[in-house]
Amino acid sequence: MNTIDLEVSCPVYDSFRVQQVAGMFDVPLAAKATERFHVDLPDFAADWRIGLIVGPSGSGKSTLARRLFEPQLYTNRAWSDHAAVIDGLGELPIREVTGLFTAVGFSSPPSWVKPYHVLSGGEQFRCDLARALARGLRRDADNSLVDGEMPIVAFDEFTSVVDRNVAKIGSAAVAKAIRSGHIACRFIAVTCHYDVAEWLEPDWTIDMATRTSLRRCLRRPSIELQVFRCRSRAWSLFARHHYLSGALNPSARCFIALWDGEPVSFCAMLPLMGKRRHWRISRIVTLPDYQGIGIGMRVAEAVAEVHREQGLRVSVTASHPALVAHCNRSPQWRAVRLMKTGSRARSRSKYRGSAGRAVVSFEYLGAPGAD
Repeated sequence: MNTIDLEVSCPVYDSFRVQQVAGMFDVPLAAKATERFHVDLPDFAADWRIGLIVGPSGSGKSTLARRLFEPQLYTNRAWSDHAAVIDGLGELPIREVTGLFTAVGFSSPPSWVKPYHVLSGGEQFRCDLARALARGLRRDADNSLVDGEMPIVAFDEFTSVVDRNVAKIGSAAVAKAIRSGHIACRFIAVTCHYDVAEWLEPDWTIDMATRTSLRRCLRRPSIELQVFRCRSRAWSLFARHHYLSGALNPSARCFIALWDGEPVSFCAMLPLMGKRRHWRISRIVTLPDYQGIGIGMRVAEAVAEVHREQGLRVSVTASHPALVAHCNRSPQWRAVRLMKTGSRARSRSKYRGSAGRAVVSFEYLGAPGAD
């Protein structure tokens, strides 16, 4: 077992009030206040992708992280009040920027074009996470990892200022992105919150409360969703987060997904014009706090399966990179049409069309072995 000894100190400035406190509470005074840490460390040479340094405030987490990973330690930097967050990740190509935002669960294009200070706390956390992880996308001229090694990104105060549901989902989103290889880096979260451990699923953990390390991967808790038919008025909770029009066809079949009684995702279905017994997914939206771990597509597939069991065909046409990527790699979907310049709406129809943007159409085939 590797160990490290740390010593941190700060000067003690003499004053009348300092002397008063020392006398009232029997605080010994010296030229400087000093604290020492003796910490067990995991084997960093072993194969790992995600690490966690956790412990209560004042336990030495940040001190240890700076000692071990200071060149790679991310601390939040100010975002411009006069620029969209999509412009806040340096010179990365737009495809990589949008991919990074999507990977950390910030999948709402309407929010990408807003400045940082107007976003919710959860969205700001995802932006900070994307900016930190952007280091994991740095490659040399032939698109190879520099020096052939996986970059390290350490993130201090991880999830410290967000709602705990946002913290858990955000942890699961970044873990999914890193373990899938979408973001090529090794990630260390530094936090005082123990509740993210099982969602982050770290390969190793350093607990500063006990000054010990543990090498094992926890299992993420399951997420059980309940999906119901609902009235169209439920759409008002989700409309502003959809990447296209916020309008909803009044004849749509609507479905809502709940997690622990809270609404998290919405799906709407419409008959496909000109095709008998063929329906399409017209809207699928997951609230920002719950994006990044696949909830939206699980709901879409559950709704599609209900229709398929009724003898109906189901398809979806979309340009959102997360949806297209999921359908491309899933055996439950088959690409049926690529329209590089989109399609125009039919005359006298309420269908919005997709002229000017590339879209892909997929047909739902059902779960493997379902037939």
